Amino acid sequence: MACRSVTSVSISFGTPSPPLHRRLGGPAHPAHHRVETFLWPEPSKRPGWPRDGLGTELVGTYQNRASVRRDVWLALLREARHEIGVLVFSGTFFAQSNPHVAKMLSERAAEGVRVRLCFGDPDGQAVAVRGREEGIGDTLAAKIRASLTYYRPLLGEAGCGVRLHDTTLYTSMFRYDDNLLVNPHIWGQPASANPLLHLKRAGDTGWFDNYAESFDAVWATARQ
Repeated sequence: MACRSVTSVSISFGTPSPPLHRRLGGPAHPAHHRVETFLWPEPSKRPGWPRDGLGTELVGTYQNRASVRRDVWLALLREARHEIGVLVFSGTFFAQSNPHVAKMLSERAAEGVRVRLCFGDPDGQAVAVRGREEGIGDTLAAKIRASLTYYRPLLGEAGCGVRLHDTTLYTSMFRYDDNLLVNPHIWGQPASANPLLHLKRAGDTGWFDNYAESFDAVWATARQ
């Protein structure tokens, strides 16, 4: 039987457990050491670098948006002091899970919080495409119109803005100051069934700011 190198074994079997000489404390051949370094790199010792691969701004994950507890949404809304921003297509759950959401948003605005709510344009092309992709047709547009009725009291209030966008929405976003709940969209599935990431801003070059900038870009092109 022909002998096989560490490299060939690694390629054949993916990422195995560390080789025998590492487990037994024996010396490594230089060529083998190079392969090991690639397959089992040592954790970075540079200060401030995350070692778990999650990034410094990712503080939590949820299997789907529906699994986020109601008290989490309420706490984030109540504790916001500077900025509340919502970017969705319909966002019906946002009001249905909290019948007093419009009143609470109005109160936050009266305290100086900037409130921006951006919904899909029910007459726009993006909503029509999304409805077809989810297999619900015109139902999405109807859900948006129903959702907007909850926020009519906010129209014209100082500090509150409600707009309609016609963009391909890859991600729903819910911002509360330096906390951002990011809800990526999987093709053909409702947003509630998709994963949700909880980001907390840690600097000006991370995920948080990338998403926040995309929110601003959509807001700038949305109509009132």
